[in-house]
Amino acid sequence: MTTPTDTTEAAEGPVPATTAAPAAIEGRSLGRIAWLRFRRDKAAMAGGVVVILLVLLAVLAKPIESIFGLSPDALHQDLLDADLGGLPMGSFGGMSLSHPLGVDPLQGRDLLARIIEGSWVSLLVAFGATVLSNTLGTVLGVMAGYYGGWVDTVISRIMDTFLAFPLLLFAISISASLQGGAFGLHGLPLHLCVLIFVIGFFNWPYMGRIVRGQTLSLREREFVFAARSLGARGPFILFKELLPNLVGPILVYSTLLIPTNILFEAALSFLGVGIQPPQSSWGGMLNDAIKYYQVDPEYMVVPGLAIFITVLAFNLLGDGLRDALDPRSN
Repeated sequence: MTTPTDTTEAAEGPVPATTAAPAAIEGRSLGRIAWLRFRRDKAAMAGGVVVILLVLLAVLAKPIESIFGLSPDALHQDLLDADLGGLPMGSFGGMSLSHPLGVDPLQGRDLLARIIEGSWVSLLVAFGATVLSNTLGTVLGVMAGYYGGWVDTVISRIMDTFLAFPLLLFAISISASLQGGAFGLHGLPLHLCVLIFVIGFFNWPYMGRIVRGQTLSLREREFVFAARSLGARGPFILFKELLPNLVGPILVYSTLLIPTNILFEAALSFLGVGIQPPQSSWGGMLNDAIKYYQVDPEYMVVPGLAIFITVLAFNLLGDGLRDALDPRSN
């Protein structure tokens, strides 16, 4: 005798014992999506690795010098040929196992040690100037874009005034006039502070214009109107609503501004108004190499390559971050 249940099972077939649950869909945050885009960019990844190595080299410059016995100011007169006017003995500027990048003419100082010593100077000035210019540019740019009206007019005219300055000539005059001492500082601390201030203070309008343009777009978004309807005031909207949405453009522009500041510091040191001897700097090494580029080209190639690799790595990193954070820019 069959039951209604048996009839139903015969008509519909056997009921499976278990039913497979649908696969869970994992959500991805905006940061993870940007990281996946960035990871696919091999050039940007290579630039990021080089940047990390350069930062570690600059931060650990003193420990590295002490561990490997490197001294940027130690003289090796025995490696120079007096008959050739003090040029390094051997080929390629005196390269050897003990001096992989050779030594400089006349004094015989190890170029590898001087490149390592100059790395923290260049990166410290570049990072310090970038932080200063980004802070001023971000605060003033977001105020100009959000408030508009006379606030925007005043800040925009200040930006135009700063952009009209002949920055290189102004930096040369300020740096040259403060060489003796100022504000209770002397020597290397004074030179570092002057370079950071001059480069950072007069470069903030570039960041200010970028932030102002982004803010003009963001202030018309729904979340800003919602914050206003809930009674939020201007400072809260600026720092809690607008600034978090400006992190991407600020980060991208920072990575592109750092190599510009490195070149600016090298140019000032090359002209003799930046970092002063005996402190090693890449621009100063290039200045010293002018007299020897025909007879000892390796002396000019080493600091030139250091600047080239550093600037290229930061530019590749900046381009990769821009494409990852804003794919529509392509």
